[in-house]
Amino acid sequence: MQNQTDQVKHITDIIKVMNGGMEFYQEAKTKIGTDSYKVFFNRMISAKREAAAELQQFAVQEQGELEKDTSNAVKLRQSYTKLLSKISGDTTAFTYIDQLEEVEDKVLEEIDIALEREQPQNCEIILQRIKVRMKECHDEMKALQQTTV
Repeated sequence: MQNQTDQVKHITDIIKVMNGGMEFYQEAKTKIGTDSYKVFFNRMISAKREAAAELQQFAVQEQGELEKDTSNAVKLRQSYTKLLSKISGDTTAFTYIDQLEEVEDKVLEEIDIALEREQPQNCEIILQRIKVRMKECHDEMKALQQTTV
């Protein structure tokens, strides 16, 4: 029988993207001051926090410790958004929402990569459940993006 530690793959990458997404949503809340956006962003942060917490047990199996880092891809989007805001002198909701929707795409992409690999059954079940919730987050962000244009 193969050891579960050998089977768990790509979970830490998902957590890194979610951690980066949570940081980015926190920043967006400070830059876009309206209450409706703050409530929306808090929902996205909560969904990612819960999903990352569920996946931490598998991160420990994968790498021997909890995953606390963030994704470089998300950090680049965050930096790009800051730079764009400085250049244009504009911290519009659209700039942040557009980039946050891309983060949602990245979360789904990373989950799909993990699901394409053989995972322990309990990990697979949790990944499938998290994918459904993250797809809901993506769809909500996509709808918000379309109304913010």
